[in-house]
Amino acid sequence: MKALKFTLSGNTAFFKVPSVNSNCYFTYGNIHKPALLGIFGAILGYSGYMNQSSIYPEYYDKLKDLQISIIPNRKNFKKKIQVFNNSVGYASKQEGGNLIVKEQWLEDPSWTVYVMISNEESEKLADHMIHRRCTYIPYLGKNDHPADIHDISYVEISENKELGCMINSLSPYDGINFDMSKVTFKYEEFLPIRLDQDLNQHELQKFILTDAIAEDSKVTVYKAEDKNIVFC
Repeated sequence: MKALKFTLSGNTAFFKVPSVNSNCYFTYGNIHKPALLGIFGAILGYSGYMNQSSIYPEYYDKLKDLQISIIPNRKNFKKKIQVFNNSVGYASKQEGGNLIVKEQWLEDPSWTVYVMISNEESEKLADHMIHRRCTYIPYLGKNDHPADIHDISYVEISENKELGCMINSLSPYDGINFDMSKVTFKYEEFLPIRLDQDLNQHELQKFILTDAIAEDSKVTVYKAEDKNIVFC
């Protein structure tokens, strides 16, 4: 099997956690699948929420079946609160129309991303990226955070039927059993995984990243070069 591989990075990133919106806006600790689908939609020129005419925005409707694996290139990314003014006039009802915004940003984030080449949309995406074609500018959560996409290539992947290894990518928490007796690092977080069909809001799934050894798995683990990865 074949997959598209690339590095996605930026100076900063902001993937808003919608459950907290008072005093300060917080970010998820890693990029998630719906955010990546938005980047892919920008590359391919698909429309978003502004021109939505069906259950889902066009980009999500076309790309939701893509199989994606995400490897954070550091164990964790630094987060910093940024304070800035939004003075467009309609941002605040206060005198002067100025709104003071506080956001938590990821600093110098970087991920290695794999997209399984398994359907027409994945082939179309791979062709655009390999040939450096992009319709709209991709960004990391908001247009304040331009995305840098580089080291793009095709790689061969194969199913890894013998575990006893570390999983390098973010993995569904309930999908893999790890031996935690010798663990030195563990990151867990509920991240968006898909859009709910009725509410058009993100559904969350718990993910894990650890250097513990995987003993057995309910999901398929793939070998990509020297990495063991899981697609979602």
